[in-house]
Amino acid sequence: MTLEPRKMDPFVAWFRSSTPYIHAHRGRTFVIELGGEALADAGFPGLIHDLALLHSLGIRLVLVHGARPQIEERLRQRGAQMQYVNGRRVTDSVALACVKEAAGAVRVEIEALMSMGVANSPMAGARIRVASGNFVTARPLGVQEGVDYGHTGVVRRIDAEAIQQRLDTDAIALIPSLGYSPTGEVFNLTAADVATSTAIALGADKLIFLVEGQGLLDAQGRLISNLVPAEVDRLLQERGDLSDDLRKHLKAAATACRSGVRRVHLLRRQQEGALLRELFTRDGAGTMLTASPYEDTRTARIEDVQGILALIAPLEEKGILVRRSREVLETEIGHFVVVERDGMAIACAALFPYQAEAMAELACFAVHEDYRDRGRGDALLAYMETRARGLGLSQVFVLTTQTAHWFMERGFQPLDLQALPVAKQGLYNYKRNSKVFAKLLEARELL
Repeated sequence: MTLEPRKMDPFVAWFRSSTPYIHAHRGRTFVIELGGEALADAGFPGLIHDLALLHSLGIRLVLVHGARPQIEERLRQRGAQMQYVNGRRVTDSVALACVKEAAGAVRVEIEALMSMGVANSPMAGARIRVASGNFVTARPLGVQEGVDYGHTGVVRRIDAEAIQQRLDTDAIALIPSLGYSPTGEVFNLTAADVATSTAIALGADKLIFLVEGQGLLDAQGRLISNLVPAEVDRLLQERGDLSDDLRKHLKAAATACRSGVRRVHLLRRQQEGALLRELFTRDGAGTMLTASPYEDTRTARIEDVQGILALIAPLEEKGILVRRSREVLETEIGHFVVVERDGMAIACAALFPYQAEAMAELACFAVHEDYRDRGRGDALLAYMETRARGLGLSQVFVLTTQTAHWFMERGFQPLDLQALPVAKQGLYNYKRNSKVFAKLLEARELL
């Protein structure tokens, strides 16, 4: 008897797919930075609910908050002048008083929302403890280019041990953008500086910035999902259209990444559920920085066999690919290449060279259905062509029953069966009646 596959409920499918991330994040330390703008937003309680959910899943949270709009409102009420130089606030004695008031008010507001436990609400039964303290030692920014920044400061040291102690008691550590000196002075800091320094000092697993605006977009208005620090350096040089806030966070992200923080995320704060989407889905919702590429094309290893089988199984069912058993794959694994994204194989291909004829067969070409139409097939084809050139081959060929046009659009031409290597002709399956296409590989000049 053949069992019909059951239609999967979308919620059940999503929840099951999030399970590996739930396991991976448990016990990890995340530093999350948000500006004071978040508190003025009607969606702030929803963000608090998401933070409470992360906490309930065993994630150790450090929350760093700014208070810029709250400070500016207090300055306006006093009729005081707001002065910024090179993106940094000049903090005189009046501004410092406003900074203290605003930071205290923001802290109390966050603590109040974290303390909610109303029945029939997302916070029911949460029982979250929030711990604040003088975790940040700072020094004055001083006089730069003739400008006295007054009580504006920079981070000097983070008391990581004290923060860890709070996290060990299952509390959320709440840190304002304030620092203190050994002489008892208070300094106004940027939340990005505090969050970055804290993540580095703690050896945090993730640093997450909730940024204002649309996030980091490319020239076509599409979100840039992955970067390495060197690419950030180039963007900061070439892109004059980036906002000061985004520039500040990109610089901080690159610094953190280079200083040992494995992953840094820039999320659009206004996007509903951005934190959950970023942390519990494979593609996320924002821009992620990693020290090495997040998505990598590499030679397959024996442990990739299961992932390759999962990739090619749907195409085998449709008759697009020839069935390959696990045993066959294990013996051929050295010919395979995989595109890996966050530990998952999302594309694969194999190259079987025929050195005497200077030809190679491109086989088992597959891209996961969630990643088609995003240029990955073209990128993988280019990679395999480069690989063939590196072997001194001048031509690649494919045998296909249903994807002829895709290859033809990329320069492949029909080829007579008798033009194939003799060894391959002997393996040809006349029942499948596959069509043969080949492409000449142009030699690439060395630059």
